[in-house]
Amino acid sequence: MIVFNFILLLVSTFAGLIAAISGFGIGSLITPLLAVKTGTGIAVAGVSIAHFLGTSLRFLIWKRYINKRVLLSFGITSAIGGLIGAVFHNIFQNVVLNIIFGCLLIFAGFSGLTGISGKWRLSGFMAWIAGALSGVFGGLVGNQGGIRSAAMFGFDLKGKEFVSTATGIALAVDIVRMPVYLIVQWKDILNIGPLIILASIGVLMGTEIGVWTVGKIPEASFKRLVSGIILMIGIFVLVHR
Repeated sequence: MIVFNFILLLVSTFAGLIAAISGFGIGSLITPLLAVKTGTGIAVAGVSIAHFLGTSLRFLIWKRYINKRVLLSFGITSAIGGLIGAVFHNIFQNVVLNIIFGCLLIFAGFSGLTGISGKWRLSGFMAWIAGALSGVFGGLVGNQGGIRSAAMFGFDLKGKEFVSTATGIALAVDIVRMPVYLIVQWKDILNIGPLIILASIGVLMGTEIGVWTVGKIPEASFKRLVSGIILMIGIFVLVHR
């Protein structure tokens, strides 16, 4: 148990660091590890708490860089979609969804690294649709961030603007989905309280490190770095499905 707790702390710290750079990664990295002890359904609900705390900290730090146009279009429908996905999470949670999720992340990461995603542009109605779809699917698998960040390549956002807007959207999603998890699975969440606390501590520490790191990344390299993270997490999701 001590070894597992140490690994959980390390993974959570790394996840917080990655999320501070790319706007996602906490759920994708911590959920499979915690699921070893708790099962996937409970892990998703428990990690949502650590996710909320890390996202809130990033929001407080980066909020002045948020692109309100993207937040109020893509972000709103993403939050609504996340709520719908969370409601049906326990019904439709299965290996097939996770395989599809991993493949989508790999495709999105590869597209970003090769420059294909630079041709994507989201505006108007398409921004709303993209937000809703990423929200629903993310809510179903419990890891919305990777899909959201990939879709956000369709907006012309700079580094800090990208991370802060993704963070604002993630916080909105957390606010609408967490009550669902807490109402449905509160007893299970209480049972793994110590693990959630440990994961939350790691995420907060990693977030602080990651926020400092973002300022050191050249703007020209930022999108490729995020694409690489998306690709690696996609591979990770497939391997640990």
